[in-house]
Formats: sequence, structure tokens, C-alpha cells
Amino acid sequence: MRRDTLIKLTGTALLLAVGYLLPLLTGQIPEIGNLLLPMHIPVLLCGALFGGIWGGALGFVLPLTRSLIFSKPLIFPTAIAMAFELMSYGLVIGICFSVMKPRRFAAYYLPLLSAMLVGRAVWGAVMAVLLGVFGDGFGFSLFIGGAFLEAIPGIILQLILVPTLISVLIKSGAYVPCWHKKSLK
Repeated sequence: MRRDTLIKLTGTALLLAVGYLLPLLTGQIPEIGNLLLPMHIPVLLCGALFGGIWGGALGFVLPLTRSLIFSKPLIFPTAIAMAFELMSYGLVIGICFSVMKPRRFAAYYLPLLSAMLVGRAVWGAVMAVLLGVFGDGFGFSLFIGGAFLEAIPGIILQLILVPTLISVLIKSGAYVPCWHKKSLK
């Protein structure tokens, strides 16, 4: 196994553990979790640092396995919809970072915002399908409320934490992503 693959695998596993633990800080209270979105942060970091494939894989696996282990979030429809949402987060931010190769702190925001918008749109589409087929339906007002209005504190937290953590990891030399100045080989 190549050194960079081993680093990405280990980093993704570490972020999986962080994704299991962060929601415990909210006391597993769904209302607080819906506000702070604690599982989103490790997925965004993984996609940005290790690439879209790794971030997408972590995003898909994290809510499903966390639901099976801790019974939160509920598997249907929440964990299933979150799996597709977080997979989109990881994929989009990873692809945007690899294409844009941002060098400055301010340039981290376009990939982050792109991932957040695409992920929320995917979440809305999956919820509409799941609740349209198996439930009472999922209207536009429920989408806006769930994807944006209730999530404002979590969105603000992501906009502050994710670029800051990426910048700190790179500047400290703890990790040099493939899209940055040099690649690990």
C-alpha cells in the first residue's frame, strides 16, 4: 500500500471515529444535533483533505453505521437521507478542492459552500422520494425549514470550523493534501 493511501485511510478512519463521537457531545438530543450538524464536519474535512472518493465514502457510511450502533439518527428516513447528503458533501468538496487547488484561506469557502448547497439539495430530493413513497410527503416548506432555517447554527459552525481546521492542519505541516503545494508520494 502506498504511503499516501495509508495516510488517507488512517485519516478517514480517524474522522469516522470523530463522526461517531461529536454527536455524543450534543447528548444525542435530535433538536441540538439538527441545529449543530455534528456529523457534517468530519465528512467535509475528509473530502477536503483526502479527496472526493474518501469523503464520499465516509459520508455514506457514517450515518448508516452510527444509526446501527447508537440507534441515532433513526435509520428511516433520517440516516438514509443523511447518507446521500453527506456522501454528496464529501464528493463535492473533494472534487472542488482538487479542481480549484485553493492556496488562500478565503478560497476554501467556494468548495465548502458548493458542497453545502449540493448536499442539502440531495437531502431534499432523497427525503421527498422516501416520504413521498413511504410517508405523507415532503413539501418545499419542509425542505427549506429542514435544510436551511433549522440548520443556521450548524451552517455558521461549518463556515467557521472547516476552513480554520484545514488551514491549521496545512500550516502546521500535519498534512499536505494532494491539491496543495506538493503531493505526498
